[in-house]
Amino acid sequence: MTASEPIVDLPNEVEVVNIGLSLFAESVAEQGCPVMQVDWRIPADGDLATVGSLARLHGVHHDAVSAANAEVFRRLDTGVPMLTSVGTVRDVVPDVDDRTLLHCGPAITWTDVCDPLRRSMRAAVVAEGWSEDVAGADRLLADGEVILQPANEHSAVVPMASAVGPSMPVWVVDNEDGGTRAFAPLNQGPGEVAWFGRETDAAIQRLRFLREVAGPVLRSVVEASGPIDVMALASQGIAMGDDIHMRTQATTNLFIRNLLPHIIDHVGTKGHEFGVYLSGNHLFFLNLVMAGAKSLTLWAERVPSSSIVTTMARNGTTFGVKLAGHDHWYVTEAPPVGDALYYPGYGPETAAKDIGDSAVLELVGLGGPAAAGSPAVAAFLGGTMADARKATEQMIEICAGPSTRFKLPTMDFRGTPVGVDVRNIVELGITPKVNTGVLHVSAGIGQIGAGVATAPVECFAEAMRALDRRLA
Repeated sequence: MTASEPIVDLPNEVEVVNIGLSLFAESVAEQGCPVMQVDWRIPADGDLATVGSLARLHGVHHDAVSAANAEVFRRLDTGVPMLTSVGTVRDVVPDVDDRTLLHCGPAITWTDVCDPLRRSMRAAVVAEGWSEDVAGADRLLADGEVILQPANEHSAVVPMASAVGPSMPVWVVDNEDGGTRAFAPLNQGPGEVAWFGRETDAAIQRLRFLREVAGPVLRSVVEASGPIDVMALASQGIAMGDDIHMRTQATTNLFIRNLLPHIIDHVGTKGHEFGVYLSGNHLFFLNLVMAGAKSLTLWAERVPSSSIVTTMARNGTTFGVKLAGHDHWYVTEAPPVGDALYYPGYGPETAAKDIGDSAVLELVGLGGPAAAGSPAVAAFLGGTMADARKATEQMIEICAGPSTRFKLPTMDFRGTPVGVDVRNIVELGITPKVNTGVLHVSAGIGQIGAGVATAPVECFAEAMRALDRRLA
């Protein structure tokens, strides 16, 4: 008599741990089975110096870095930026000389300025009255008779290819908890405008309109309304499908609604012109929320020993970052806008590189971190909400923690990721995604599309190695 073979019960459910190519994990997930992908790659592509810095920041320096990061996260997450006034650069922004233009991104010399930013600078010079025409403005800039300085060095941020002169109006945002004040120019609106790299008569006239009409009106309006909580509006906009970077329609509407009674009282004889400007400007809130984010990063950057990024900006030529507790720029070449939708007749070959200070929003949980809640952004990331969710999930992997105020309904009201940590970027090889517009590289015809740029890893790795050296 022979013993019967043992009966083997096959499992009804399978859970998979995949080590290797992620394609296998993706296939399992598509079949509805739980799967965990183990990242088998060597951090930092195996560069020994960088891996050594990473090991020390997670090892002997761990306690100091973690404590600093917790405080930086708290400041980014809980500060309350309030719109308090509107003033001119000359009157409210510190340390700006009369013949100075504040520009986006890291410092740059005129010879290295990209075409869209050159055009914006020339338009600003004419609007300031320093030259009668753009040809004369070009000569002044080429001869160094106009000082070029990064807006970020003056507690200010400017979007896209913006260049701001002393007479231009700016939002003034105060973060009382941190004692910080930040600035951003009024949004110029769509179309034939300097921040899109235009230097036409219409673009120059829009700058004059902001100085002579919009600025004075909004100064009176904000004085009448009293302080406005910038991030409270942003949190409502997130719930309404904004990412508060590429798309701010909902939040702009909320903002204008709050101001409307005071606008009616103070708009005066320019009511129609001002109304046309507001009604056609779906990004009206963008510059204001940038100033709000800057007021938070200014507070956060006072914390030493942190591995969290507090400045991230592009000038169309270079891309630069700074870490909390240190004032040095870490700079590399500006990237292209990789995931983009173009207007008919345009494509990557006609696109300028990534540009603007608006990436400050990605540092506080807006823009790319909020992609999962915005169908409009999903269109640029593959076309589905799953693609948008994946972009947010990648940001979760490199950030310090979830926001307590920006909640994503599409992710069971999880907070958007806040606090970009260079250690995670270098270890995982994942860099921030920045939602942005796309400008023409050379023709001066303005915006030709919009998309999502992937930040280059090199500047983050350099910043991390420098942090390791300082702590040592």
